[in-house]
Amino acid sequence: MNCNHDHDNSNYSRRDFLTKTTLGLGGLSLASMLQTENVFASNRLQSALNQGRLPHFVPKVKRVIYLFQSGAPSQLDLFDHKPLLNKMNGQELPESVFGGQRLTGMTAGQNSFPLAGSHFNFNQHGKSGAWIGDLMPHISSLSDELCFIKSMHTEAINHDPAVTFIQTGSQLPGRPSIGSWLSYGLGSDNKNLPGFVVLITKDKYGQPLYSRSWGNGFLPSQHQGVQFRAGKNPVLYLDNPPGVTKDLRAEQLDYLSKLQEDKYADIGDPEILSRISQYEMAFRMQTSVPEVMDLSEEPDYIYDLYGEDARKPGTFAANCLLARRLIEKDVRFVQLYHQGWDHHGDLPKNIKIQCKETDQPTAGLIKDLKQRGLLEDTLVIWGGEFGRTNYSQGQLTQTNYARDHHPACFTIFMAGAGIKKGVTYGKTDEFGYNIVENPVHVHDFQATLMHLMGIDHEKFTFKFQGRRYRLTDVHGKVVNDILS
Repeated sequence: MNCNHDHDNSNYSRRDFLTKTTLGLGGLSLASMLQTENVFASNRLQSALNQGRLPHFVPKVKRVIYLFQSGAPSQLDLFDHKPLLNKMNGQELPESVFGGQRLTGMTAGQNSFPLAGSHFNFNQHGKSGAWIGDLMPHISSLSDELCFIKSMHTEAINHDPAVTFIQTGSQLPGRPSIGSWLSYGLGSDNKNLPGFVVLITKDKYGQPLYSRSWGNGFLPSQHQGVQFRAGKNPVLYLDNPPGVTKDLRAEQLDYLSKLQEDKYADIGDPEILSRISQYEMAFRMQTSVPEVMDLSEEPDYIYDLYGEDARKPGTFAANCLLARRLIEKDVRFVQLYHQGWDHHGDLPKNIKIQCKETDQPTAGLIKDLKQRGLLEDTLVIWGGEFGRTNYSQGQLTQTNYARDHHPACFTIFMAGAGIKKGVTYGKTDEFGYNIVENPVHVHDFQATLMHLMGIDHEKFTFKFQGRRYRLTDVHGKVVNDILS
């Protein structure tokens, strides 16, 4: 895939010639393949299947909204009810439970690991009897719509590698993100909006987020996530400069496209086609983005559903509402990032703030999708990069505790298309420290998401620098028990 952009015709090697001829045809073939508008239509789907194109089989999910809770929410205070921790509060974590597992540098020097029971009550909800903490009353009301996975586990113990891992399938930077893989494989159903949009809650602090989490890696650059921001300019550098009219911009893009096409004909670099595609998309977005970002005509009952924060641009609630508007426009993958879950201190106080900001908007989004019939082909995912420890980081008091990183087990939940409702899958031990039933690795989660989109994760690969890569890299299995 590497092309030397500085070669002229006189310096073409055999490799350059083959690159030019084969990738040129391949680029045109790919462009054709990505015109998979509405793969749910039976005639188009059958045609795609007959030609060996994606999807590999009939998808159950058309769109995904991934509510990523950056910093790692404490499963032991929200979803994984462990009465024994309260009973043994202050006692040492048994060595037989700890088993010499890896610790972070923040607690490796502790001489004591006192078990920390949750300060918050848990109750069972709905016909499913799901245990949910009282910090999440709105989500609790939807217990029979949700599928909890309480046995997620990861290999990364620190935030940046863990976020990179769950988003790209590797702890090392440089791989394509989930949304980019889906955009590359399935294309877009709306030519006027990106297939992959990212929304980040404004004015939130915590572990830093890096654009590589929604980057395209080695895939063509038009498949990277496009960040939409609150404010006058939702997409950076999208608006025309002062004095440049829309007609003038269109004329400029026409000339620019011709120049790029000439350059592509000269050296055959497929990234040039990606660049042309991005220019054209940016021009179309000048009209489509302001329209989708305008929440002024949403009725009051919608704001009541999502919460008053939905009236404030850039909040998690407003972004949840915006996510609904984006998937209504057939954006395939919308990812929301909400920071602030990294509770190494003052957990009881800080987790209340996080839950107040996210509980009602999350439930409101699911309810809104359901009432519009969109939940039938949309999947909503809620979760972070790893879990939190059952022992207190630092001093444990009657009024305060903290929890360190814990990759050995954590909880996520999903709702919507292709997923069983009112199900809890996987189980941790009575201390909430180790998985004892149905472990789900990050690659298993990714393989399952791909499967729901109609993709066989083992067959969907991209050759880069002599190796065929995939999102799940070298392992991962579909969690069939949670599929409807």
